[in-house]
Amino acid sequence: MGIYNTSQNLSSFSDEKFDHHSKHLLLELYKCDCEKLNDESFLRCILNRAAKLANATVLNLISNKFEPQGVTAIALLAESHISIHTWPESNYSAVDIFTCGQNMMPELASQYLIQSLMAKEHTLRVIERNPPSKVHKQIRTAV
Repeated sequence: MGIYNTSQNLSSFSDEKFDHHSKHLLLELYKCDCEKLNDESFLRCILNRAAKLANATVLNLISNKFEPQGVTAIALLAESHISIHTWPESNYSAVDIFTCGQNMMPELASQYLIQSLMAKEHTLRVIERNPPSKVHKQIRTAV
């Protein structure tokens, strides 16, 4: 399987304006507290709190604890998602925070997760997503 990079002539979208209201944060946490990384209930709680700090609406929380260790948890948001995958044996966690909307504050969620997991080191990559402005103007209601 390869990586495909397709270029599309943006002039075909000339009637649409693009805004940077969607952010995708890729957070890697190192030297975390291994007990917290293996505590499914704790991780669900901090994902919920992180989403609220980001000004997001949590629709559902899904998690799974692995044997002998590790947890994956996902907060499904009206505005997208926050996910965490942990490797307690390596004191490491990978976090994905994707938010859409003008009032979103994913950086606050990121800082909260760094502190909550007591990460001594981290890397953060921010991707500015570019959906058409029509996407941001659509009003959607969770059912």
